[in-house]
Amino acid sequence: MVGTKTRPSLLYMVKQVELVVRSHLDELVRPAGITALQYTALTVLERHDGLSAAQLARDSFVTAQSMADLVRSLEGRGLVRRERNPRNRRELLILLTDAGRELLAGVAGQVRELEERMVRDLTAHQEEQFRQALGKAWHALS
Repeated sequence: MVGTKTRPSLLYMVKQVELVVRSHLDELVRPAGITALQYTALTVLERHDGLSAAQLARDSFVTAQSMADLVRSLEGRGLVRRERNPRNRRELLILLTDAGRELLAGVAGQVRELEERMVRDLTAHQEEQFRQALGKAWHALS
């Protein structure tokens, strides 16, 4: 039928949400001197401290090369540190420093407000369903 509009694909809609979240997150963390990608890596370390660069890259959704540059930058700012893995002396583990934890604490309220803004038109039940649906979608593709 001519003139009939089709709905955007779910993949397109997910990408739209990702891009707008990243844009807002970049604005939010810029005063702290970091990017949204750096923020993501720091939050991954906050949940799972002591990861290898490869693990951190996977969990932060960036390439190993991008992570190497990102870690150097964060280490230069004193937000992370690297130390030898006692179980594998060839491997370096990346750890969050106290300064990194303080930076995250300093932006936590604003990040929480951004997330609340994203779901403010959802009921608590819909928000939980949304969270579960995103988790299931991720698992289906992982």
